[in-house]
Amino acid sequence: MAIKVRVPTPLRRFTGGTDEVAAVGESVRAVIEDLEKRHPGMRERLLDDKGELRRFVNIYLNGDDIRFLNQLNSQVKDGDDISIVPAIAGGR
Repeated sequence: MAIKVRVPTPLRRFTGGTDEVAAVGESVRAVIEDLEKRHPGMRERLLDDKGELRRFVNIYLNGDDIRFLNQLNSQVKDGDDISIVPAIAGGR
């Protein structure tokens, strides 16, 4: 079993159009590294030059925002769900 990663529309060009991919790792950061190996270009869209989560990217682990957990060091296990959600700005 693996971790299920839900991919938003803007990143599906890296996954061949697939909206959900499998990945492995013991932390969210390790899952992102595995995504990069399987789907090159993903890490650059998710992490900045310092290796931190980009400001306008939200990642949810089993429905919880990782910013309120242990951020990129949040532990994951087989069967977990990760959702990548680009932040939306605008409005009045």
